Amino acid sequence: MAGQDGKTKYYSLMETLKQAIQSGKIAPGERLPSENQLAAEYGLSRHTVRKALNLLSAEGYIVTEQGRGTFCSERLLHMKRSHNIAVIITYITDYIFPRLIQGMDNVLSANGYSIILKSTGNSRKMEAQALEDILKKDIDGLIIEPSKSQLVCRHEDLYRALEEYEIPYIFIQGIYEQMADRPHILMDDCQGGYLVTRYLLDLHHRCIAGIFKADDFQGRERHKGYVKALQEAGIPYDPDLVVWFHTEDRKSKPVLAVEQMLRRQIPVDAFVCYNDQIAMSVCQELKNLGRRIPEDISVTGYDNSLYARGDLSLTTIDHPQEKLGEMAAELLLEKIRHVPESQSQVERLIAPRLIMGNSCRPR
Repeated sequence: MAGQDGKTKYYSLMETLKQAIQSGKIAPGERLPSENQLAAEYGLSRHTVRKALNLLSAEGYIVTEQGRGTFCSERLLHMKRSHNIAVIITYITDYIFPRLIQGMDNVLSANGYSIILKSTGNSRKMEAQALEDILKKDIDGLIIEPSKSQLVCRHEDLYRALEEYEIPYIFIQGIYEQMADRPHILMDDCQGGYLVTRYLLDLHHRCIAGIFKADDFQGRERHKGYVKALQEAGIPYDPDLVVWFHTEDRKSKPVLAVEQMLRRQIPVDAFVCYNDQIAMSVCQELKNLGRRIPEDISVTGYDNSLYARGDLSLTTIDHPQEKLGEMAAELLLEKIRHVPESQSQVERLIAPRLIMGNSCRPR
């Protein structure tokens, strides 16, 4: 039966509820009155109310949860453009991250977007909490540096929720193995590890120790490059010369391993280090043990950070932090604008470049 405006009663109720949702009177995630309550409020039968709710459900405005009731869909929170971009990275204030964020902001602000910034401390639990939080916010996209990316992601459901809400996201500096098909921008860390090791080999080092991070993608890839260079030079891989550390023991494990190698009188003549921070801590420990750099032992870093510059300048791999941030923002904007993959203008793998300092010398 039609109402006075010529529309069926269930269609009129559907429009009334839709207007309440679109105006914000009924908020995303809010529970709707029951069928009985709506029937009583609008003087309609439950059958009519149910037909109206079915229409709203088909259009994605509401979702029904068995045993809990009917709720305004949280997806609506993301249907309108907010011009907010979430950025989740492992650390904010130190090392390479300020310039990385600056690169993102250069591009995003020029295109009218603001950044919502969160850090995880390289904790998977904190990453899950950050994702849960941004899923409740009005955002247009996400750039994320995964935490402990060498480990299996245990909150893949949160990434599926982003996809369900049609929120594009970009991985930077690492990617979970089971999500390797998702959009990402990476350094070619395998080639970077190869370049520093090859450089030491060219300087006639033959007992080269490696210190790598075990719980992230970069550590695995840099180790791969180290192994590749040794194999090409015909030098057998020696697991006793390789140190693996985790996020939690990054300040203690590398220096302890250096001390143990020297106490065991392993004839190490060079160290390939996971990054510049680790390299400088290794240099300090070597000095404490009476070794000169580079006269006795050569040391390489990775990232070309501020740690690499000083009286002792590290031989390292350049990390174009600002450029990487800009590239990630540009790729995310392409995803927001639905640019076809075949028309993308953003490269996905950054070639490494060796920066020679004074921390190495020929043997």
